[in-house]
Amino acid sequence: MPNTKTKDQAAEQDAIVLLTKQHKEVADMFDEFENMSDRATTSKKKLVEKICEQLIMHTAIEEEIFYPAVREASKETEDMVDEAVVEHASAKDLIAQLQEADPGDELYDAKVKVLGEQIEHHVEEEEEEMFPKVRKLKLDLQALGQEMAARRDELLASA
Repeated sequence: MPNTKTKDQAAEQDAIVLLTKQHKEVADMFDEFENMSDRATTSKKKLVEKICEQLIMHTAIEEEIFYPAVREASKETEDMVDEAVVEHASAKDLIAQLQEADPGDELYDAKVKVLGEQIEHHVEEEEEEMFPKVRKLKLDLQALGQEMAARRDELLASA
């Protein structure tokens, strides 16, 4: 079995695999939120805090490490990266609002739903348009993934 673990660890270090895994984890959390009852305010608050923490970490490693590397590797990806950064800014605004709010507040659930829809759209563009182009670039996705994983761990430790 040690061989399988080594392959899994190596695969996780690929930048695109790492980001895609995070996309799935956050999508699952949004689904979990959708299935909660209106009365589950404490559980909702904890889950939204976790979603926000994950999204803050994710946007940070994309903006600090992944996007600059992609931008530098090809002029063709510049517009995609710019659009992704703008989408991040919009999501960050909703995240900030949710971090200040309580599940009993008016529009709380609506804000979570809209954030989930924005993230879903963003993920779809990255996974269907950006990532396939990035795979064709001369980027060391393993090294990039290792740097991103280290930054992820650092951010989560300080959260």
